[in-house]
Amino acid sequence: MIADIVQRRRIEVLTDRPLAPLIIEAAGKAGIRGYSLLPVSGGAGWNGTWSDDEISGAQAKLIFLTVASQDKADRLVDHLAPLLESHGLVLFITTVDVVRGSKF
Repeated sequence: MIADIVQRRRIEVLTDRPLAPLIIEAAGKAGIRGYSLLPVSGGAGWNGTWSDDEISGAQAKLIFLTVASQDKADRLVDHLAPLLESHGLVLFITTVDVVRGSKF
C-alpha cells in the first residue's frame, strides 16, 4: 500500500447562498479551514420544486462541502444546530476513507 487510508467525515450543507458566510464562520469556529462551495441549479424538497433564478438570485442555493475529523464534525454540527430548523438547512454527514488524513 502506498499511503495510509483513514476515516473522516464528509459534511455537506445545502443552504441558501446568502447564508454561506454563517456556515463558513461556524466551520471556522469548529476548527475547519478547508471547504468548497458548490452551486446548485435546482431541486425539490418539502416546499416543492425550485430553481436558481439567475436574474435576482432570490432562490440561489449552494452546497458547503468539507471533510473533517469526527471531533471537528461534531463541533460543526453543534454550531449549526440552531440554524437547521430556523433557516431550513439540509445537513448530510457520511464516513469516507481519505488518503493523507492529517490534511483533514
